[in-house]
Amino acid sequence: MKRRTFLTTLGSLPLIGLNMGWANAAAGGMPAMNMDAATVKLAAVEALGAGTAISDIIKLANTSGQPGLFRASLIAAPVNLPLLPGTPTEFWAYNGSLPGPLIEVIEGDTVEILFENRLPQATTVHWHGLPVPAEQDGSPLNPVAPGGKRLYRFSLPVGSAGTYWYHPHPHDNTPEQVYRGLAGIFIVRAKIDLLKDIPERLLVISDLKLGADGRIAPNDANDEMNGREGQFALVNAQRQPLLQFDRSGRERWRIWNANSARYLRLVLPDAGLTLVGTDGGLLEHPVTGLAELLLAPAERVEIIVDAGTNKGRVALVAAPYQRGKMGIVPAEKALNLLTVDFSKVAGAPQKPLPATLRRIDDMGSPKAKKRIVFSEKMSMAGGQHSVKFMINGKQFDMNRIDLESRVGQVDLWEIANESDMDHPFHIHGTQFQVIEHESDGKVTPAPYRAWRDTVNLKSREIVRIKLAHHFKGIYMFHCHVLEHEGAGMMGQLKVV
Repeated sequence: MKRRTFLTTLGSLPLIGLNMGWANAAAGGMPAMNMDAATVKLAAVEALGAGTAISDIIKLANTSGQPGLFRASLIAAPVNLPLLPGTPTEFWAYNGSLPGPLIEVIEGDTVEILFENRLPQATTVHWHGLPVPAEQDGSPLNPVAPGGKRLYRFSLPVGSAGTYWYHPHPHDNTPEQVYRGLAGIFIVRAKIDLLKDIPERLLVISDLKLGADGRIAPNDANDEMNGREGQFALVNAQRQPLLQFDRSGRERWRIWNANSARYLRLVLPDAGLTLVGTDGGLLEHPVTGLAELLLAPAERVEIIVDAGTNKGRVALVAAPYQRGKMGIVPAEKALNLLTVDFSKVAGAPQKPLPATLRRIDDMGSPKAKKRIVFSEKMSMAGGQHSVKFMINGKQFDMNRIDLESRVGQVDLWEIANESDMDHPFHIHGTQFQVIEHESDGKVTPAPYRAWRDTVNLKSREIVRIKLAHHFKGIYMFHCHVLEHEGAGMMGQLKVV
């Protein structure tokens, strides 16, 4: 069924579309839903307090005592937190912390994490963006059963400094485990960092969909179709916290888009914004004079923020972004994420940033080419609305290998989005270089060279990237709108 016809029909049957749920997985559609999901009364946005000082992220302690070795324990378990008066909210969290604790290492270090699963579901820990062996990647192929333990061990090569994160990646249950709170951050620091003396902020942006009864609300039909967006936009698990800007007038912000589906079009009025890093670390050269930044789900950036003309309080805003949502959805509106207080800035002029931050070599000529296509298929068969999310016309099958490559081989991937909404592409176990974008037949080269593990594709857009894997094994690639991944928009690459 064509999308226009589907949406016209959906618009004429709003009660059915919102309350009956979608076709189940056995019928080839989305996963079975809670039939009462759409009737859950949500908590008012004002129910959560705002304006408290922004919290620092708890750091995971290194217990090894040995140079070059980071050793620690990580536990996934339920935890009750008092959000609404009179009733606790049960989250699932790493070490009882929201967001999960910061793992901080130096490039070249070896990491040993003993993980324990105290959840009622099997889970994994996926080290998002890190160049790790396939058996250490935390993919759906290696689940940790409830009550089970698993030792993750990997070494991080020189050159892998960057802004990463970790989250669950079990088959079928990734969306639920993430929206219940399971996500943490991981920083690999460079041995030589030309920006190390600039005061640093860690900002983890997520959302929360909370019922009026204090329980985390289940997904409804719109969540399964478009990806989940909660009514609360949080920074470091706080609603609209207050950030006291450094007196120097300059800060280095690392920002994580840890949302399941929300895109972040970030605007900080009258401040100077300079992009200095992406998922896989610093750029070669700073990109100055930015008015806004767009982060798709799972993307990270490093930016230098200068106070500019600001002297008082200014909101960091997520401006509306049209990503092609389907069905009956609320109008997009701006969200105030946090308040930045510039009142204590001394006003001294800033020194120019280094013109070159690091060297990033071109990956060279690719030896093979691969093409993947994001698509969606809508149906009203049997009187039920359903949407299939597919790669190369197929939904994910853990028993099927979709693509094959060779260790160390540079491949050119052509990723085409033939669906009607944006999809962020992510691949496990490596970083890639974006070469160009193509839209309506017009090819636009990438404006700068950078390392990434996630790139957004607009509807009808083609993105070409170069990448190589350095370990044998099976790696996932997928859309990082987690509901789309869970509904089939994922494939497997075998590296031989």
